Amino acid sequence: MLPTDVPTNVATMDEEIILGVDTHNDAHVAAVITVLGALVDTQAFPTTVAGYTDLVDWARGHGRLRRAGVEGTSSHGTALTRHMHRDGLQVIEVNRPDRAVRRRRGKTDAVDAENAARAVLSGQATGLAKSGDGAVEMIRMFKIAKDSAVKARTQAINQLKAVLVRADPTLRESLSGLGRVALIRRCAALPPTTDHSTHAATTTVLRSLARRVLALTDETRALQQQMSSAIAACAPQLLDQYGVGPDTAAALLITAGDNPDRLTNQAAFAALCGVNPIEASSGKTTRRRLNRGGDRRANSALYTIVLTRLGRDQRTRDYATKRAHEGKSTKEIIRCLKRYVARQIFPLITAALPPATTPTPST
Repeated sequence: MLPTDVPTNVATMDEEIILGVDTHNDAHVAAVITVLGALVDTQAFPTTVAGYTDLVDWARGHGRLRRAGVEGTSSHGTALTRHMHRDGLQVIEVNRPDRAVRRRRGKTDAVDAENAARAVLSGQATGLAKSGDGAVEMIRMFKIAKDSAVKARTQAINQLKAVLVRADPTLRESLSGLGRVALIRRCAALPPTTDHSTHAATTTVLRSLARRVLALTDETRALQQQMSSAIAACAPQLLDQYGVGPDTAAALLITAGDNPDRLTNQAAFAALCGVNPIEASSGKTTRRRLNRGGDRRANSALYTIVLTRLGRDQRTRDYATKRAHEGKSTKEIIRCLKRYVARQIFPLITAALPPATTPTPST
């Protein structure tokens, strides 16, 4: 025993500790380690307001807490992350351990929580978690509902067309030659029937599907308007950029999060969007390869912006012509343009959104 009579795996109250949390739907498992890597304690807490408070208080009871590594900060750990941010803690996003680590150490919630804390301590996990409590989170909610409505509407339209293919020839001929909008309105106006026949069932289904399409169309428009208004309120300069619409702006804002200052520079944002080239050199060969990682929705948004500019923006078309004369392929030109757009968009996002209030621990 040391002269202080304190076990080596117990932190004193003035010693810094690191908190790690493995998040789940009903309970979060937390682990505390010292800055020397010794495990102090593990404990499970319910996913309630009282549970979050107890978790932080429990961790602070073991020492000076400033940093916490949390798995699933954008899913099961979202509410806990918000609570920790409000408590002034720096929350670091931790990916689940790789398979090699799990083969060596096994898999339990307590081990995962300990690994989360060790990832923060070692510097393996450095990315700050999204705060998820501002305008961008509101935009994300609108986009989730809107995308879901669009998907359901498309599914209903496809089902309506499939039913119509197998409909009675008389009914099918009465609806032939109509455009999609006219077809849906005509089907929605079909009279209800109580006959017990295949024709009556087909009519009922067509009427039901068409009315569902119309309702989902209205819902999509309403959600699109709410999302556009939210974007215009928090980042109007983003919508002023050529080729940037509400959907692409929403995707890029969601990727950056409510606290984009967690991204150190525009290169970090480009990497997050998957548009930065990856070094793939070896020996005497010096080359770069395409980055297939990052947020693919943000990557798709940048691709949409680039295609719009290639079709209508003269500066972009001149650039593409110039690079084509240099021997670049169309795919390579698009990759260069996506990187340029990411560099152009990032300062607009950081200027629009307020900086995070979470303190950065001093070293």
